[in-house]
Amino acid sequence: MTLLASYNQWMNRRLYEAAATLPDEALAEDRGTFFGSVIGTLNHLVVADTIWLKRFASAADDSSVLAALDDTPMPTALDAVPYPTLPALRARREWLDALILRWVDTLTPAQVASRLTYTNTKGATFTRSVEGLLTHLFNHQTHHRGQVTTLLSQAGVDVGVTDLLALLPDED
Repeated sequence: MTLLASYNQWMNRRLYEAAATLPDEALAEDRGTFFGSVIGTLNHLVVADTIWLKRFASAADDSSVLAALDDTPMPTALDAVPYPTLPALRARREWLDALILRWVDTLTPAQVASRLTYTNTKGATFTRSVEGLLTHLFNHQTHHRGQVTTLLSQAGVDVGVTDLLALLPDED
């Protein structure tokens, strides 16, 4: 999972650097996507990651890296925009990405193989494997980053290489 957390952090940095080249109005413009705009979609990722990390934290002990989220309220809406400006959103994204990387580095094989019971935003309860949920966390990021990459491209901004392959060392 460390590779996926590293990729997540690397791509988010690239995406935010690209987004920062656009004016605030362009970032907030409704472009007809799931979450409206570039800033709306990027906020969705912060909100969703916060929800998942708080769910994971509920099963962790008090010494877990995720205790850093104790003062963060649980988001109540997936389309919330708690950070309407890119600088504030970027600061939170960087903090979350560093937290995710630190936390994933502490996970034992037994923790990854365990199950997590959680309640979704609609009140339904599920029990799923932590490994599967972690994979979902990173896949969800990739899905919506792809949308933002397309929106940026349509606005004339090239994000560059986005493939995980770019982080894999050549092992010849």
